[in-house]
Amino acid sequence: MEDMLIWVDAQDHEIGAGPKLATHEKAQLHRAFSLFLYDPQARAILLQRRARGKYHSGGLWSNTCCSHPRVGERTEDAVRARLRFELGLSEDAGKAPLTHCGSFIYRAGFPTGLSEHELDHVYVLAVDKARVPLDRFNREEIEVLRWVTLEELEAWMGARPEEFSAWFGPAYRMAKQLIEPQSP
Repeated sequence: MEDMLIWVDAQDHEIGAGPKLATHEKAQLHRAFSLFLYDPQARAILLQRRARGKYHSGGLWSNTCCSHPRVGERTEDAVRARLRFELGLSEDAGKAPLTHCGSFIYRAGFPTGLSEHELDHVYVLAVDKARVPLDRFNREEIEVLRWVTLEELEAWMGARPEEFSAWFGPAYRMAKQLIEPQSP
């Protein structure tokens, strides 16, 4: 059975649901989330390069993990489940609780004819990067993981923005508002 995504209005009120593929074919606004693992001591964020076999944005760099809550699932629970599914980690790997930074709406079309039209909730989990294994990830979802300092990331995004997913820039800017005050 295909995953059922939660359709929302611009204020994030649920207005319906639909299959994942049909939701992306119709560019229906739906609920999503983006998670950033951040090491405050190293001032680094864990990025993933999306598996090339993904139905869109394969091979692009993005936040630590992202997905959609399913019908009947709280967004925070979906974030925790995706952290386990993609990286084999639980929230207790963090130095602090999972933190919600806010949300934003974006729309992006892809050469496949599919579109993302998401109300994306952004979360940060502060971690000690030495406690995050980089070899246990789900290879169907992720090609490679890489820690990047904030300074390296800013330079990279400025020089080669096409290497990042469509939602990465706005999600990172939102997460950075929380991350920067935590920096030593």
